[in-house]
Amino acid sequence: MPLNVWLLGITSLLTDVSSEMVVSVLPAYVVLGLHLSPLTYGALDGLYSGATILTRWVGGAVADMRGRYKGVALAGYGLSALCRAGLLLVGAAPAGIGAVIAVDRVGKGLRTAPRDALISMSAPADTLAHAFGVHRALDAAGALLGPLVAVWLLRAIPGAYDVVFVTSFAIALVGVGVLATFVRNVHGGPDPGGVRPSLVASLALLRRPDVGRTIAASALLGLATASDGLIYVALQAGLQFPIHWLPLLYAGTSATFLLLSVPIGIVADRLGRTRVFILGHLALLLVYGLLLAPAGKIAIPLAAVALLGAYYAATDGVLMALASPAVPEAQRGGGLALVTTATSLGRMGAAVAFGFVWTMWTRELAVASFALALVCSLALAARLLRARRSDGGAL
Repeated sequence: MPLNVWLLGITSLLTDVSSEMVVSVLPAYVVLGLHLSPLTYGALDGLYSGATILTRWVGGAVADMRGRYKGVALAGYGLSALCRAGLLLVGAAPAGIGAVIAVDRVGKGLRTAPRDALISMSAPADTLAHAFGVHRALDAAGALLGPLVAVWLLRAIPGAYDVVFVTSFAIALVGVGVLATFVRNVHGGPDPGGVRPSLVASLALLRRPDVGRTIAASALLGLATASDGLIYVALQAGLQFPIHWLPLLYAGTSATFLLLSVPIGIVADRLGRTRVFILGHLALLLVYGLLLAPAGKIAIPLAAVALLGAYYAATDGVLMALASPAVPEAQRGGGLALVTTATSLGRMGAAVAFGFVWTMWTRELAVASFALALVCSLALAARLLRARRSDGGAL
Protein backbone atom coordinates (compact mmCIF):
# COMPACT_ATOMS: atom_id res chain seq x y z
CA MET A 1 0.00 0.00 0.00
CA PRO A 2 1.50 3.40 -1.00
CA LEU A 3 2.97 5.55 1.76
CA ASN A 4 0.58 8.40 0.94
CA VAL A 5 -2.39 6.20 1.89
CA TRP A 6 -0.81 5.40 5.27
CA LEU A 7 0.03 9.05 5.98
CA LEU A 8 -3.47 10.21 5.09
CA GLY A 9 -4.77 7.45 7.35
CA ILE A 10 -2.60 8.66 10.25
CA THR A 11 -3.87 12.19 9.71
CA SER A 12 -7.44 10.91 9.84
CA LEU A 13 -6.64 8.78 12.91
CA LEU A 14 -5.47 11.80 14.90
CA THR A 15 -8.31 13.98 13.62
CA ASP A 16 -10.88 11.35 14.53
CA VAL A 17 -9.48 10.96 18.04
CA SER A 18 -10.08 14.69 18.36
CA SER A 19 -13.53 14.84 16.74
CA GLU A 20 -14.97 11.68 18.30
CA MET A 21 -14.01 12.88 21.76
CA VAL A 22 -16.50 15.69 21.17
CA VAL A 23 -19.10 13.84 19.10
CA SER A 24 -19.34 10.97 21.57
CA VAL A 25 -20.29 13.26 24.48
CA LEU A 26 -22.80 15.39 22.54
CA PRO A 27 -25.84 13.04 22.84
CA ALA A 28 -25.44 12.82 26.62
CA TYR A 29 -24.62 16.52 26.86
CA VAL A 30 -27.58 17.71 24.77
CA VAL A 31 -30.36 15.16 25.47
CA LEU A 32 -29.46 13.78 28.89
CA GLY A 33 -27.42 16.62 30.39
CA LEU A 34 -29.16 19.75 29.09
CA HIS A 35 -32.54 17.92 28.97
CA LEU A 36 -33.28 19.06 25.43
CA SER A 37 -35.59 17.01 23.21
CA PRO A 38 -34.52 14.30 20.77
CA LEU A 39 -35.81 16.65 18.04
CA THR A 40 -33.26 19.28 19.13
CA TYR A 41 -30.46 16.73 19.01
CA GLY A 42 -31.77 15.45 15.67
CA ALA A 43 -31.60 19.00 14.28
CA LEU A 44 -28.03 19.42 15.58
CA ASP A 45 -27.07 16.00 14.23
CA GLY A 46 -28.69 16.79 10.91
CA LEU A 47 -26.65 19.99 10.83
CA TYR A 48 -23.56 17.89 11.60
CA SER A 49 -24.26 15.76 8.52
CA GLY A 50 -25.66 18.45 6.26
CA ALA A 51 -23.37 21.43 6.81
CA THR A 52 -20.84 19.79 4.48
CA ILE A 53 -23.23 19.75 1.53
CA LEU A 54 -21.99 22.80 -0.38
CA THR A 55 -18.39 22.93 0.87
CA ARG A 56 -17.81 19.25 0.11
CA TRP A 57 -18.56 19.79 -3.57
CA VAL A 58 -16.80 23.17 -3.78
CA GLY A 59 -13.72 21.79 -2.00
CA GLY A 60 -13.47 18.88 -4.43
CA ALA A 61 -14.04 21.01 -7.53
CA VAL A 62 -11.55 23.71 -6.46
CA ALA A 63 -8.93 21.06 -5.73
CA ASP A 64 -9.46 19.70 -9.25
CA MET A 65 -9.11 23.16 -10.81
CA ARG A 66 -5.96 24.05 -8.91
CA GLY A 67 -4.48 20.59 -8.68
CA ARG A 68 -3.81 21.29 -4.99
CA TYR A 69 -5.57 18.42 -3.28
CA LYS A 70 -3.25 18.54 -0.29
CA GLY A 71 -3.65 22.31 0.16
CA VAL A 72 -7.45 22.23 0.16
CA ALA A 73 -7.49 19.24 2.50
CA LEU A 74 -5.08 21.05 4.84
CA ALA A 75 -7.38 24.09 4.98
CA GLY A 76 -10.28 21.84 5.95
CA TYR A 77 -8.39 19.98 8.66
CA GLY A 78 -7.08 23.26 10.09
CA LEU A 79 -10.54 24.84 10.26
CA SER A 80 -11.97 21.83 12.10
CA ALA A 81 -9.09 21.92 14.58
CA LEU A 82 -9.88 25.53 15.45
CA CYS A 83 -13.49 24.59 16.16
CA ARG A 84 -12.41 22.36 19.05
CA ALA A 85 -11.26 25.50 20.82
CA GLY A 86 -14.48 27.26 19.76
CA LEU A 87 -16.57 24.86 21.85
CA LEU A 88 -14.97 26.37 24.96
CA LEU A 89 -16.45 29.76 24.08
CA VAL A 90 -20.11 28.89 23.40
CA GLY A 91 -20.97 27.14 26.67
CA ALA A 92 -24.31 25.30 26.82
CA ALA A 93 -26.19 27.46 24.30
CA PRO A 94 -27.73 25.22 21.59
CA ALA A 95 -27.36 27.99 19.01
CA GLY A 96 -23.66 28.36 19.83
CA ILE A 97 -23.10 24.62 19.72
CA GLY A 98 -24.90 24.50 16.37
CA ALA A 99 -22.73 27.30 14.97
CA VAL A 100 -19.49 25.58 16.00
CA ILE A 101 -20.73 22.28 14.57
CA ALA A 102 -21.57 24.03 11.30
CA VAL A 103 -18.10 25.55 10.98
CA ASP A 104 -16.47 22.24 11.91
CA ARG A 105 -18.49 20.52 9.19
CA VAL A 106 -17.44 23.19 6.70
CA GLY A 107 -13.88 22.10 7.44
CA LYS A 108 -14.80 18.46 6.99
CA GLY A 109 -16.54 19.30 3.72
CA LEU A 110 -13.44 21.02 2.39
CA ARG A 111 -11.09 18.19 3.24
CA THR A 112 -13.06 15.02 2.48
CA ALA A 113 -13.16 15.00 -1.33
CA PRO A 114 -9.51 16.15 -1.86
CA ARG A 115 -8.34 13.56 0.66
CA ASP A 116 -10.33 10.76 -1.01
CA ALA A 117 -9.10 11.91 -4.41
CA LEU A 118 -5.50 11.67 -3.14
CA ILE A 119 -6.17 8.13 -1.93
CA SER A 120 -7.80 7.06 -5.22
CA MET A 121 -4.94 8.48 -7.30
CA SER A 122 -2.20 7.12 -5.01
CA ALA A 123 -3.33 3.47 -5.20
CA PRO A 124 -3.61 1.07 -8.17
CA ALA A 125 -7.12 0.89 -9.69
CA ASP A 126 -7.61 -2.81 -8.85
CA THR A 127 -6.90 -2.26 -5.14
CA LEU A 128 -9.04 0.84 -4.52
CA ALA A 129 -11.39 -0.80 -2.02
CA HIS A 130 -8.34 -2.21 -0.20
CA ALA A 131 -6.72 1.24 -0.11
CA PHE A 132 -9.86 2.91 1.19
CA GLY A 133 -10.20 0.05 3.66
CA VAL A 134 -6.71 0.77 5.04
CA HIS A 135 -7.51 4.47 5.34
CA ARG A 136 -10.90 3.81 6.96
CA ALA A 137 -9.33 1.32 9.38
CA LEU A 138 -6.90 3.98 10.61
CA ASP A 139 -9.75 6.47 10.68
CA ALA A 140 -11.77 3.98 12.76
CA ALA A 141 -8.84 3.50 15.14
CA GLY A 142 -9.06 7.20 15.90
CA ALA A 143 -12.82 6.96 16.27
CA LEU A 144 -12.26 4.10 18.74
CA LEU A 145 -9.68 5.94 20.81
CA GLY A 146 -11.60 9.24 20.91
CA PRO A 147 -14.57 8.03 22.99
CA LEU A 148 -12.25 6.06 25.28
CA VAL A 149 -10.23 9.20 26.01
CA ALA A 150 -13.49 11.11 26.61
CA VAL A 151 -14.76 8.47 29.04
CA TRP A 152 -11.44 8.43 30.90
CA LEU A 153 -11.41 12.22 31.24
CA LEU A 154 -15.05 12.45 32.36
CA ARG A 155 -14.63 9.65 34.88
CA ALA A 156 -11.49 11.29 36.25
CA ILE A 157 -13.07 14.76 36.32
CA PRO A 158 -16.89 14.41 36.17
CA GLY A 159 -18.56 17.07 34.06
CA ALA A 160 -15.24 18.45 32.79
CA TYR A 161 -16.33 19.02 29.21
CA ASP A 162 -13.84 21.89 28.92
CA VAL A 163 -10.97 19.46 29.54
CA VAL A 164 -12.35 17.21 26.79
CA PHE A 165 -12.45 20.14 24.37
CA VAL A 166 -8.89 21.34 25.16
CA THR A 167 -7.45 17.83 24.77
CA SER A 168 -9.36 17.43 21.52
CA PHE A 169 -7.87 20.68 20.17
CA ALA A 170 -4.29 19.64 20.96
CA ILE A 171 -4.64 16.26 19.23
CA ALA A 172 -6.22 17.89 16.15
CA LEU A 173 -3.19 20.18 15.78
CA VAL A 174 -0.87 17.16 15.65
CA GLY A 175 -2.97 15.66 12.86
CA VAL A 176 -2.72 18.89 10.86
CA GLY A 177 1.06 18.81 11.34
CA VAL A 178 1.35 15.28 9.89
CA LEU A 179 -0.59 16.28 6.78
CA ALA A 180 1.33 19.52 6.26
CA THR A 181 4.75 17.94 6.71
CA PHE A 182 4.65 14.47 5.19
CA VAL A 183 1.76 13.93 2.76
CA ARG A 184 2.68 14.25 -0.95
CA ASN A 185 0.32 16.01 -3.36
CA VAL A 186 -0.78 13.94 -6.37
CA HIS A 187 -2.01 15.36 -9.69
CA GLY A 188 -4.62 13.60 -11.78
CA GLY A 189 -4.14 12.87 -15.46
CA PRO A 190 -5.94 14.89 -18.14
CA ASP A 191 -9.60 14.16 -18.88
CA PRO A 192 -9.83 11.81 -21.92
CA GLY A 193 -12.52 14.10 -23.33
CA GLY A 194 -10.39 17.21 -22.94
CA VAL A 195 -12.70 18.73 -20.30
CA ARG A 196 -11.04 21.34 -18.07
CA PRO A 197 -11.94 21.00 -14.37
CA SER A 198 -14.42 23.65 -13.17
CA LEU A 199 -17.55 23.93 -11.04
CA VAL A 200 -19.71 23.62 -14.16
CA ALA A 201 -17.74 20.62 -15.44
CA SER A 202 -18.09 19.01 -12.04
CA LEU A 203 -21.88 19.31 -12.17
CA ALA A 204 -21.82 17.95 -15.71
CA LEU A 205 -20.61 14.65 -14.26
CA LEU A 206 -24.21 14.09 -13.16
CA ARG A 207 -25.02 13.33 -16.80
CA ARG A 208 -22.64 10.38 -16.81
CA PRO A 209 -24.85 7.28 -16.27
CA ASP A 210 -22.57 5.51 -13.78
CA VAL A 211 -22.03 8.67 -11.73
CA GLY A 212 -25.72 9.58 -11.74
CA ARG A 213 -26.80 6.10 -10.66
CA THR A 214 -24.27 6.02 -7.84
CA ILE A 215 -25.38 9.45 -6.58
CA ALA A 216 -29.06 8.52 -6.73
CA ALA A 217 -28.45 5.26 -4.84
CA SER A 218 -26.37 6.93 -2.12
CA ALA A 219 -29.00 9.65 -1.61
CA LEU A 220 -31.83 7.11 -1.33
CA LEU A 221 -29.97 5.03 1.24
CA GLY A 222 -28.89 8.14 3.18
CA LEU A 223 -32.56 9.09 3.63
CA ALA A 224 -33.14 5.79 5.44
CA THR A 225 -30.04 5.94 7.65
CA ALA A 226 -30.59 7.05 11.25
CA SER A 227 -27.63 8.84 12.81
CA ASP A 228 -25.30 7.00 15.18
CA GLY A 229 -26.11 9.39 18.01
CA LEU A 230 -29.86 8.79 17.79
CA ILE A 231 -29.32 5.03 17.58
CA TYR A 232 -27.19 5.12 20.72
CA VAL A 233 -29.64 7.35 22.60
CA ALA A 234 -32.43 4.95 21.56
CA LEU A 235 -30.42 2.05 23.01
CA GLN A 236 -29.86 3.98 26.25
CA ALA A 237 -33.56 4.86 26.47
CA GLY A 238 -34.49 1.19 26.17
CA LEU A 239 -31.86 -0.27 28.51
CA GLN A 240 -31.38 2.63 30.96
CA PHE A 241 -27.64 2.11 31.40
CA PRO A 242 -25.55 4.95 32.95
CA ILE A 243 -25.19 7.89 30.58
CA HIS A 244 -21.45 8.25 31.08
CA TRP A 245 -21.03 4.89 29.31
CA LEU A 246 -22.67 6.24 26.15
CA PRO A 247 -19.32 7.08 24.46
CA LEU A 248 -18.38 3.41 24.71
CA LEU A 249 -21.04 2.61 22.12
CA TYR A 250 -19.13 4.82 19.67
CA ALA A 251 -15.95 2.98 20.63
CA GLY A 252 -17.57 -0.42 20.07
CA THR A 253 -18.76 0.55 16.60
CA SER A 254 -15.33 1.92 15.72
CA ALA A 255 -13.63 -1.26 16.98
CA THR A 256 -15.71 -3.39 14.62
CA PHE A 257 -15.11 -0.91 11.80
CA LEU A 258 -11.36 -1.09 12.48
CA LEU A 259 -11.31 -4.90 12.40
CA LEU A 260 -13.42 -5.30 9.26
CA SER A 261 -12.46 -2.38 6.97
CA VAL A 262 -9.39 -3.96 5.36
CA PRO A 263 -10.72 -7.53 4.89
CA ILE A 264 -14.05 -6.27 3.57
CA GLY A 265 -12.21 -3.93 1.19
CA ILE A 266 -10.18 -6.83 -0.18
CA VAL A 267 -13.33 -8.93 -0.58
CA ALA A 268 -15.09 -6.06 -2.37
CA ASP A 269 -12.21 -5.71 -4.87
CA ARG A 270 -12.43 -9.41 -5.66
CA LEU A 271 -16.12 -10.26 -5.47
CA GLY A 272 -17.84 -6.99 -6.39
CA ARG A 273 -18.17 -3.63 -4.69
CA THR A 274 -21.90 -3.35 -5.43
CA ARG A 275 -22.66 -6.63 -3.72
CA VAL A 276 -20.68 -5.74 -0.60
CA PHE A 277 -22.22 -2.26 -0.46
CA ILE A 278 -25.77 -3.69 -0.50
CA LEU A 279 -24.93 -6.34 2.11
CA GLY A 280 -23.59 -3.61 4.38
CA HIS A 281 -26.99 -1.94 4.45
CA LEU A 282 -28.58 -5.23 5.46
CA ALA A 283 -26.42 -5.02 8.60
CA LEU A 284 -27.99 -1.61 9.31
CA LEU A 285 -31.44 -3.16 8.88
CA LEU A 286 -30.53 -5.70 11.57
CA VAL A 287 -29.55 -2.80 13.86
CA TYR A 288 -33.06 -1.39 13.48
CA GLY A 289 -34.43 -4.83 14.34
CA LEU A 290 -32.38 -4.92 17.56
CA LEU A 291 -33.71 -1.49 18.57
CA LEU A 292 -37.22 -2.97 18.43
CA ALA A 293 -36.24 -6.05 20.49
CA PRO A 294 -37.42 -6.39 24.13
CA ALA A 295 -35.32 -4.34 26.54
CA GLY A 296 -33.25 -5.71 29.38
CA LYS A 297 -30.62 -7.77 27.57
CA ILE A 298 -27.02 -6.52 27.57
CA ALA A 299 -26.37 -8.49 24.36
CA ILE A 300 -28.56 -6.03 22.42
CA PRO A 301 -26.22 -3.02 22.54
CA LEU A 302 -23.20 -5.26 21.98
CA ALA A 303 -24.75 -6.76 18.85
CA ALA A 304 -26.03 -3.36 17.68
CA VAL A 305 -22.66 -1.61 17.82
CA ALA A 306 -20.96 -4.59 16.13
CA LEU A 307 -23.47 -4.58 13.29
CA LEU A 308 -23.21 -0.81 12.94
CA GLY A 309 -19.44 -1.13 12.61
CA ALA A 310 -19.89 -3.84 9.98
CA TYR A 311 -22.29 -1.54 8.12
CA TYR A 312 -19.69 1.23 7.96
CA ALA A 313 -16.89 -1.16 6.97
CA ALA A 314 -18.95 -2.44 4.03
CA THR A 315 -20.23 0.93 2.82
CA ASP A 316 -18.00 3.92 3.61
CA GLY A 317 -14.77 3.19 1.76
CA VAL A 318 -16.47 0.74 -0.60
CA LEU A 319 -18.74 3.52 -1.91
CA MET A 320 -15.68 5.64 -2.76
CA ALA A 321 -14.03 2.68 -4.49
CA LEU A 322 -17.30 2.02 -6.33
CA ALA A 323 -17.55 5.61 -7.57
CA SER A 324 -13.88 6.30 -8.40
CA PRO A 325 -13.58 4.36 -11.70
CA ALA A 326 -16.57 6.24 -13.14
CA VAL A 327 -14.93 9.66 -12.61
CA PRO A 328 -11.93 10.90 -14.67
CA GLU A 329 -8.84 11.56 -12.55
CA ALA A 330 -8.84 15.23 -13.55
CA GLN A 331 -12.28 15.59 -11.94
CA ARG A 332 -11.91 13.00 -9.20
CA GLY A 333 -12.26 15.48 -6.32
CA GLY A 334 -15.48 17.05 -7.57
CA GLY A 335 -16.95 13.72 -8.67
CA LEU A 336 -16.41 11.99 -5.34
CA ALA A 337 -17.69 15.11 -3.59
CA LEU A 338 -21.00 14.82 -5.46
CA VAL A 339 -21.41 11.26 -4.20
CA THR A 340 -20.62 12.06 -0.58
CA THR A 341 -22.75 15.22 -0.75
CA ALA A 342 -25.75 13.15 -1.82
CA THR A 343 -25.18 10.84 1.14
CA SER A 344 -24.85 13.76 3.55
CA LEU A 345 -27.99 15.41 2.21
CA GLY A 346 -29.95 12.22 2.75
CA ARG A 347 -28.60 11.72 6.25
CA MET A 348 -29.35 15.32 7.20
CA GLY A 349 -33.01 14.78 6.37
CA ALA A 350 -32.97 11.39 8.09
CA ALA A 351 -31.62 12.79 11.38
CA VAL A 352 -34.33 15.46 11.56
CA ALA A 353 -37.07 13.02 10.51
CA PHE A 354 -36.05 10.39 13.08
CA GLY A 355 -35.92 12.97 15.88
CA PHE A 356 -39.28 14.43 14.81
CA VAL A 357 -41.12 11.09 14.77
CA TRP A 358 -39.60 10.12 18.12
CA THR A 359 -40.53 13.44 19.73
CA MET A 360 -44.07 13.59 18.32
CA TRP A 361 -44.90 9.90 18.72
CA THR A 362 -42.61 7.13 20.01
CA ARG A 363 -39.09 5.79 19.65
CA GLU A 364 -40.47 2.47 18.38
CA LEU A 365 -42.45 4.14 15.59
CA ALA A 366 -39.36 6.07 14.47
CA VAL A 367 -37.28 2.89 14.28
CA ALA A 368 -40.00 0.88 12.51
CA SER A 369 -40.52 3.67 9.96
CA PHE A 370 -36.82 3.79 9.15
CA ALA A 371 -36.63 0.00 8.83
CA LEU A 372 -39.43 0.05 6.26
CA ALA A 373 -37.84 2.99 4.42
CA LEU A 374 -34.49 1.16 4.28
CA VAL A 375 -36.07 -1.95 2.75
CA CYS A 376 -37.67 0.15 -0.01
CA SER A 377 -34.48 2.19 -0.58
CA LEU A 378 -32.36 -0.96 -0.82
CA ALA A 379 -34.60 -2.40 -3.53
CA LEU A 380 -34.29 0.76 -5.64
CA ALA A 381 -30.58 1.31 -4.94
CA ALA A 382 -29.70 -2.28 -5.88
CA ARG A 383 -31.33 -1.84 -9.29
CA LEU A 384 -29.51 1.43 -9.90
CA LEU A 385 -26.09 0.09 -8.93
CA ARG A 386 -26.41 -3.19 -10.80
CA ALA A 387 -27.03 -1.20 -14.01
CA ARG A 388 -23.54 0.36 -13.77
CA ARG A 389 -20.93 -0.62 -16.35
CA SER A 390 -17.99 -0.71 -13.90
CA ASP A 391 -17.92 -2.29 -10.47
CA GLY A 392 -14.40 -3.48 -9.76
CA GLY A 393 -15.47 -7.09 -9.43
CA ALA A 394 -18.31 -9.49 -10.13
CA LEU A 395 -21.85 -8.23 -9.63
